[in-house]
Amino acid sequence: MTDKIDKKALLNVKEMCEYLGIGQTKARELLADPKNSFTVRIGNRLYAHKGRLDTWLLNQIL
Repeated sequence: MTDKIDKKALLNVKEMCEYLGIGQTKARELLADPKNSFTVRIGNRLYAHKGRLDTWLLNQIL
């Protein structure tokens, strides 16, 4: 499944959990936070833009 995730631009909650190694509750909390720049809303669904998520993650550890 990781190969699929590497090729995708948008990650759903389950894929984001697998990618970051976190639970669904935390993933949904991060996606709902208006301060982040990686959330993409399509209809009622929330997705993480993988490129922006990577940038956000790097900023968290620096």
